[in-house]
Amino acid sequence: MITVPSTRRGPGGLQAMAFGLAALITTLDQAAKALARVRLDTAMELTPFLSLRLGFNPGVTFGLFADSGAAGRWTLSGVTALIIGALLVWIWRTRTAMTAVAGSLLVGGAAGNLLDRLRFGAVTDFIDLHWGAAHWPTFNLADAAIVCGVGLLLLPVRGATVQTAPSTMGRAAR
Repeated sequence: MITVPSTRRGPGGLQAMAFGLAALITTLDQAAKALARVRLDTAMELTPFLSLRLGFNPGVTFGLFADSGAAGRWTLSGVTALIIGALLVWIWRTRTAMTAVAGSLLVGGAAGNLLDRLRFGAVTDFIDLHWGAAHWPTFNLADAAIVCGVGLLLLPVRGATVQTAPSTMGRAAR
């Protein structure tokens, strides 16, 4: 019997790790939110600047589109699903660990919030950062993963040098 090597390329170790990390982030986020929904009937002060306080956000970042109703909920869910799909393709094609990890943080966070929106009509938030009476909008582990993913993507920009073309100002035309 003759065997022909497959030309079909599957994910390498990097992609498998990234997909696994995305699934882990989604799972941890969902577990933390479930615990918050069951245990946080009143706010719990952990430090002078950190509390656990249960909240629900039917919108997106900072409560945008919170009053958009069922149509908004399904539109946001559809857009999120498309973004997750695009990110999965991006992870599949990447060859750098930084991009794979950043993508997995974004996918895991987006999937965690999408599951909440589909199941409950709103995203469960419970982490409350504050300084005195000034409160940052309540968030969750999925939101933190998304912020970290974006931060990882921006890291290479910080060290980038800008190369410009040599100036021709002040030179005589030839």
